Amino acid sequence: MHGALHKYFHWGAIASLSTLIVWCVLWEMVVAPLKPGGSWLAIKAVPLLIPLYGVIKRDVYTLQWSSMVILLYFTEGVVRGYSDKLAASAFMAWGEAVIVCVYFCCAVLYLRPYKKAAKQMARELLAKVNKVNITK
Repeated sequence: MHGALHKYFHWGAIASLSTLIVWCVLWEMVVAPLKPGGSWLAIKAVPLLIPLYGVIKRDVYTLQWSSMVILLYFTEGVVRGYSDKLAASAFMAWGEAVIVCVYFCCAVLYLRPYKKAAKQMARELLAKVNKVNITK
């Protein structure tokens, strides 16, 4: 994969994860809180801070597991997008779902060359093992 494009997927993952953190806090504290003055539901942004450092550092393992965990936020966005009566809250919910989709796509596309390299290494290792077994 072209190096510059790969770099953009990394930056896209960082930007979308950071945006999602801010989006969740603003949603529950300012734009459409469940209770006037803010909601404790804003703490849902805290778990998103856990993978942020690993994503910034290009940790492949962090990008892998976070791309699965982030789908919980997609689920919340879709459910609340359909069910919230307040238009501002429904808008924020759909926004959350879109931001999650951006993160997921960027993370998966960033990881793609690593997955291809791992498969190639596995094939080479299997070929070596089979060659040793044949010669015995």
